[in-house]
Amino acid sequence: KPFVPINCGAIPRELLESELFGHEKGAFTHAIRSRPGRFELADGGTIFLDEIGEMDLSLQVKILRALQEKEIERVGGTQTKKVDVRVVAATNRDLEIEVAEGRFREDLFYRLNVIPMQLPPLRERGEDVLVLAEYFLRSFCFEKDRPNMKVSPKARAMLVAYSWPGNVRELENFMERLSILCEGQTVEPEDLPEKIQRNAGMPEQEKVQQIIVNAGVSAGFAWPELKDLRDKGLGLKEFLDETEERLLTEALKESGGVKNQAAEILGIKRTTLIEKLKKRNLLDS
Repeated sequence: KPFVPINCGAIPRELLESELFGHEKGAFTHAIRSRPGRFELADGGTIFLDEIGEMDLSLQVKILRALQEKEIERVGGTQTKKVDVRVVAATNRDLEIEVAEGRFREDLFYRLNVIPMQLPPLRERGEDVLVLAEYFLRSFCFEKDRPNMKVSPKARAMLVAYSWPGNVRELENFMERLSILCEGQTVEPEDLPEKIQRNAGMPEQEKVQQIIVNAGVSAGFAWPELKDLRDKGLGLKEFLDETEERLLTEALKESGGVKNQAAEILGIKRTTLIEKLKKRNLLDS
């Protein structure tokens, strides 16, 4: 049975509909012949919609129709075609939040969310980091026709300790860079980026302490005593609100804007972080 994958985030929005549902001859410029889409190719099998969270709302409607009615219509066509397809979807977004904020259709979410599986971020799967790192490094060495490289024990420990905010894609891109720039056959700690050398071994408590320090220093802020609050006319609520906003901003800066990681650093749920950011108009920070 066919298995047909497609990355919904890697194809321009105006071309994605044609890729998914196909098109008829003359449907648009350069459509010199009819062409089946991925749903037709997957008929009787499975289609894998990777990064479905990037899909435009107007296209989500057509995906919903394909799931509910088991039929699709090619771009430029007037006839429907029956398809029997199992759909597997994946995304790095929190679709419940996307639904709440109007960026993903609620009906499509519940249609897809039959058997949900949540893959923990790479930072929580230390054993997978080394397996994937060695696989990527071996693949890139083969691709570039250079001898296989290995990672030293100290460098391996640093890779496992790093938080990998970009998950597997960040690891893959990093190993490709190593296969190009590393001169020796063994990857040593000094071959790793400074951010990995600096942060890989830092405990979470130390990260939080550093964020607190940065939040104060960057704003020229000194932790006040009760007398200071009275002198400045600040109440407890105003002080706590101001402090929380600075900590949120600093955590986002520390995590490179990755909200899952920022929430983990602060020791709160991602949904709680989103609510706090929305309250302060910091959601797009």
